[in-house]
Amino acid sequence: MFLTSLLADFNHGIRIALHSRIVTTALWFLGLLFAAVLLASQFSARQPATVALDVGLSVIRLVLPLFAILLVQELFSREFERKLYLNSFTYPRQRSYWLLGRVAAILSLSIALLVVLGTSLAFLVNIIAADYQQATPAALGLPYQITLSFIAVDLLVATAIATLLAISASTPAFVLIGTVGFLLIARSYTPIIELLQSNPYVVSNFADPRIYQDSLGMLAFLLPDLGRLDVRMIALYDKMVFMPTDWPLLLLATLAYAASLLGLSVWILNKREFN
Repeated sequence: MFLTSLLADFNHGIRIALHSRIVTTALWFLGLLFAAVLLASQFSARQPATVALDVGLSVIRLVLPLFAILLVQELFSREFERKLYLNSFTYPRQRSYWLLGRVAAILSLSIALLVVLGTSLAFLVNIIAADYQQATPAALGLPYQITLSFIAVDLLVATAIATLLAISASTPAFVLIGTVGFLLIARSYTPIIELLQSNPYVVSNFADPRIYQDSLGMLAFLLPDLGRLDVRMIALYDKMVFMPTDWPLLLLATLAYAASLLGLSVWILNKREFN
């Protein structure tokens, strides 16, 4: 019963997404990746393939959360805005199945785009590398696959927070603003703390560096450390020493955080009253 209901909502979510403009958006993102990678490779005379790979991974980490947010808006926010839930919730199914089925559809389409973008980036980097032999070639094997896998975990958290905001908020715009703001903070607070540890004079003119650092350190108890999921250095320089030493714990904590957000979304949806 659970799998049947989940699969039905999954298929319904896929159909809704494919009937929207999401495919066109994915093609635009693919074109953006091609343009950014090819242009970036022209700005480095010594390591064009490495620069192209670096820029390409940055583009992927930028556009994938946006793609997931657009899907969340299409499958959740607009559903509530148009009051289509009056039809969806009349069927003999639990609300949790409806939510989890659509989340699965969002993740499936987003990961499919990740595979397309990742494969296209590897193809472009190979073409660029063929024109210039670098001393340290980019690693497009296992290190590259690990890098993309960590990006997929980052994408899971972005989808989970966007889903929570879509279930809680009343306007689709808040989903975009809230999710982007969350990602900016979750990806950047650790580098800022490290900067304050090595260069406390950066904020010494207007604040006590220790107080400022302790305040940012409190974010570690509230947000996942998405900045450390960016392990592109192992692919750029083919050196696994750049992997975080505690990467299993990092992945486990991030996955648990995403599961908690989805669980909270289910609880809020079950408690929410619709008029």
